Amino acid sequence: MTTTADFGATVGAAKRGHPTGLYVLFGAEMWERFSYYGMRALLVLYLTKHLHFEENDALTVYGTYTGLVYLTPLLGGYLADRFLGQRKAILIGGSLMALGHFAMAIESLLTLALGLIILGNGFFKPNISTMVGQLYPQNDPRRDGAYTIFYMGINLGAFFAPLVCGSLGESKTFGWHYGFAAAGVGMILGLITFTVKQRALGTTGYPPNRSVSGEDRLVAIDWVHVAVLTLVGAGLVYLAILPAKAIEHSIPSRGWWLVLGYWIMLAFAMIGLTGLITRQRRSGPPAPENDAERADLPAQGSGRVAEVIRPTEPFTSVDIQRVLVIVIVALFSILFWMGFEQAGGTFTLFADKKTARVILGNPFPASWYQSINPLLIFILAPLFSILWTTLDRTKLALGATAKMGFGLIFLGLGFVVMSKADQRAVGGSLVGPQWLAFVYALNTLGELCLSPIGLSLVNKLAPARIASLMMAVWFLCTAVANYLAGMLHQWIEQTDVNLWTFLIYTSIIPGIILLALTPVLKRMGHGRI
Repeated sequence: MTTTADFGATVGAAKRGHPTGLYVLFGAEMWERFSYYGMRALLVLYLTKHLHFEENDALTVYGTYTGLVYLTPLLGGYLADRFLGQRKAILIGGSLMALGHFAMAIESLLTLALGLIILGNGFFKPNISTMVGQLYPQNDPRRDGAYTIFYMGINLGAFFAPLVCGSLGESKTFGWHYGFAAAGVGMILGLITFTVKQRALGTTGYPPNRSVSGEDRLVAIDWVHVAVLTLVGAGLVYLAILPAKAIEHSIPSRGWWLVLGYWIMLAFAMIGLTGLITRQRRSGPPAPENDAERADLPAQGSGRVAEVIRPTEPFTSVDIQRVLVIVIVALFSILFWMGFEQAGGTFTLFADKKTARVILGNPFPASWYQSINPLLIFILAPLFSILWTTLDRTKLALGATAKMGFGLIFLGLGFVVMSKADQRAVGGSLVGPQWLAFVYALNTLGELCLSPIGLSLVNKLAPARIASLMMAVWFLCTAVANYLAGMLHQWIEQTDVNLWTFLIYTSIIPGIILLALTPVLKRMGHGRI
């Protein structure tokens, strides 16, 4: 799950002197994450227990879904920067996701529902994060505190989502459709929060080159654009489903290449239709000129990739070495997220089938385990910030890559515990609820060591001209990792290797290697690691 790059500001300090618009974005993002994680908590269980998918097929769907969720922000960020502005993009994305969540309640619309959520996330996710930074002038010291509050909203929504949606979805009284409907209601509440309180956002998030003097809300033509483009997006997803399946089934050996090209063609169609409907002149913000501007790039996704590449100046040897560090670290991150994303797949199946889910005599749903991660992040993130700050003042200071190495090792230790739990569950025996809880705790420690540190590292090392491109590489690696996470169980079953043993080796050994490489990577970072 996403975590903030700097939890250094205390909550109390973060709340002082912030514009009201920040809390509007906080509320909208909290409800959007509630909807996303609520649906994520139920997806594999719904596929296996209600639609009777084989476990491997359900995990493949999960991996493909979570992988594409990290790819579509490239499209949504680009369209927002070029044509729409962040406000309209957020409303389009939220509307598509709400439609997707409600469509999940209809079994025959499963593929359409997932497609709508994937596309909607691409419009919503990168642009609401961008608007947080736009509320403040460059170099404003309140920004760190603002992102702290914003990411607390993410974790708040992620914490309650499995508790609410999971309880409804796994309940015999209500059922899966109620769980998905609750996720849809959460998205609607996020849209209402954003729409009703948009005056508090001032003049941020408007389309490129619009004069916004005195304006603080979208006008009638903007709502027409939102409605039309929401329908266009939904229509493209619907039209894409049958031809894509037909291509893949008719040419099984090479079908996936054609399917990929087909989806790329549809992405360009979305870009062209958006330009035609909005009739905005193609011009975007200038390339970032300093570190303060570059600090916003992670939130903006890669919609600005084309804007920040300036080939007129040659890269120096220092630039090249720093980019190599980013690429090396991004490859290690694939191994981390491949293991971490077992949370919504194999961990959920283990919780459902091999865990005695009882506390104080009361049973609880398998999906509740997915609330452990955001709860621990909420509690531990400030403590980790204090720990890193304290260590940095001593001889025990750790470089960024060393912290990430420890993140992989923590993840691997979680799989050691998972392996022991799986051994105890042989022959139909159920293990206690504490086993999986301990695994989630170790994974969360690993996330806190790797995820925020990695984002910060990319920010520090990327040359300004390709900062968004490097951030795109980071998130593309996450997309690849999520897909691998879903496919891994199926691939491993065809060998004599145990899944948990494999993940132990692909976590702990790379973590040790990254620790060993830290002195070399520090030299290549030239003072920025």
